[in-house]
Amino acid sequence: MAMRETDPVTPSESVRWDPQVYAQFERERTQPFVDLVSRVTTDSPKRVVDLGCGAGSTTALLARRWPNAEVIGIDSSVDMLHQASSMPDIPSNLFFEQGDIARWMPSSGVDVIVSNAALQWLPESLELLRQWCEAMDSGATFAMQVPHSAQLPSHVLLNRLAKSDRWRDQLGEDIRVGGRVAAPSDYLELMLASGLDAQAWETEYLHVLAGPEPVLDWVRGTSLRPVLGKLGPDDGELFEQQYAALLREAYPRTAFGTVYPFKRIFAVGTKR
Repeated sequence: MAMRETDPVTPSESVRWDPQVYAQFERERTQPFVDLVSRVTTDSPKRVVDLGCGAGSTTALLARRWPNAEVIGIDSSVDMLHQASSMPDIPSNLFFEQGDIARWMPSSGVDVIVSNAALQWLPESLELLRQWCEAMDSGATFAMQVPHSAQLPSHVLLNRLAKSDRWRDQLGEDIRVGGRVAAPSDYLELMLASGLDAQAWETEYLHVLAGPEPVLDWVRGTSLRPVLGKLGPDDGELFEQQYAALLREAYPRTAFGTVYPFKRIFAVGTKR
């Protein structure tokens, strides 16, 4: 595995991600990726790009599926990429680059583009997706997945708490809780209009999570990061305590664990 650099990202441009926190539910977070790439029918790609690759464990699945392809994972987080470079048994055809995927464009020769749970963090993501699709080679495939979490109780409560009188001034109005996503039909229509034969769908996963505060632990790895990034240690701890109390009421523990329903949007298309 080699590390390569594209467009560096300053800390102000990106949320600080914690690979260990994110990986706490690796099995649950990996399943949607597996479901997504199972719809990619490309047999022998020469170049595969994973946009927003994170700690690289799922990108490694792509490298093992297509051992003769050059597989490149791109992410803005130095911490995530450091974790990726520390993976055991890294396939020799896997490379990582630090870069802002919002500045990336497909070059000729890229056969498969994957973006898993990353587009929701980008401003103007639909326009960016349109540009990617229009720039793709004929026969190339784009596969994306984003969490459809804005209406989940966990995220509604987080948004409500962040905008409460106690926290509004510190967090501001522009805090992004869960990112921004469009309707499945919007992604489908965009791909079709950009010259792709495409399909889109939505899946609800019923995760059964263990631990005393499992939903809080889940959100710590994703949507809570922008909030905690704006608060000091003491305020961050207080915010988490208030949020945890709301989550315990919304997601009561059962004899088998805490059931956490989570929706995700998928779209896959091949350029005509």
